[in-house]
Amino acid sequence: MKAIIALLPGDGIGPEITVEAVRALHAVASRFGHNFIFEQADIGGIAIDKTGKALPQETVALCKQSHAVLLGAVGGPKWGPSSKVRPEQGLLGLRKELGLFANLRPVRIFPSLQSHSVFRPEVVQGVDLLVVRELTGGIYFGEKRREGTWAMDACTYSEAEVERVVRRAALLAMSRRKKLTSVDKANVLETSRLWREVTERVVKREFPQIELEHLLVDACAMYLIRRPSEFDVIVTENMFGDILTDEASMLSGSIGLLPSASLGEGRLGLYEPIHGSAPDIAGRGIANPYGTLSSAAMLLRHSLGLEKEALALEEAIAQSIQKGALTVDLAPASPLSTSEVGHSVEALLLNPTSS
Repeated sequence: MKAIIALLPGDGIGPEITVEAVRALHAVASRFGHNFIFEQADIGGIAIDKTGKALPQETVALCKQSHAVLLGAVGGPKWGPSSKVRPEQGLLGLRKELGLFANLRPVRIFPSLQSHSVFRPEVVQGVDLLVVRELTGGIYFGEKRREGTWAMDACTYSEAEVERVVRRAALLAMSRRKKLTSVDKANVLETSRLWREVTERVVKREFPQIELEHLLVDACAMYLIRRPSEFDVIVTENMFGDILTDEASMLSGSIGLLPSASLGEGRLGLYEPIHGSAPDIAGRGIANPYGTLSSAAMLLRHSLGLEKEALALEEAIAQSIQKGALTVDLAPASPLSTSEVGHSVEALLLNPTSS
């Protein structure tokens, strides 16, 4: 297979971690006989410095012409909240431009890392959940106004916006344990009451095999800590999903482990780790690349349709972690560098029997 992958390293540790994902994807291509072509472009702070825009049109054009997009991270203190143009605007804009309405954030526990979680081993044992966050609607994209001491952020959703993300989440649940948890605040918010009604209709009509439960967002936040292994697929609106996935990331032991995929109606998707640009450690070669490597596996699966190759990369990641190839966030006493971890995964991909 020949595929063009748009590479957007971005800011902070972004260039360091995307290099390791590219290394792994080249190893996958070598092992399975594919041809992956990487075309690089700017987004976020680096794009602002070069062009004055967080999302240059050239970057948008490249992404639309590619089979998939691999992104590192955007942001940093140089472009703070008071800046007229902020790096995060580039990421939000790209999601809109590409029509990426569903953000998939899986959380699973590697057995050898259970002790690294802030939770007791018996709490996180068996955790394997997937959060599907609506990505292009809600309060982040609603009308915004500020007048003196008064400000407003409007949260709006249409039935169609809810339908499409719930349908995507239900399809994913069908390939897992067939349990879907819809999270809202229907006791207070009108948008949440709409969300619950549409979810009920879509699941009952189209996916009768699925066990559907509704949780208020505050209850879900509590249950993610008390009984996380009981969740399968969680679907929720934009802001709730943003908050809940950061909470869920603490189950794994390090936010640096977790990947994400942002998908639309077609095959094109945007893949990135859920952590930020970590400017405090940028350039030191200590960033955890596993979240980006796992994002590359999601790219193989969802955009390129290469399930066997995705499983091979995920197996190499699991073996590398099992062998103790860990960065300082997980192994402060004997850490490996970012590139050493990347080389470990590459070697296991090219020599799969060397575990």
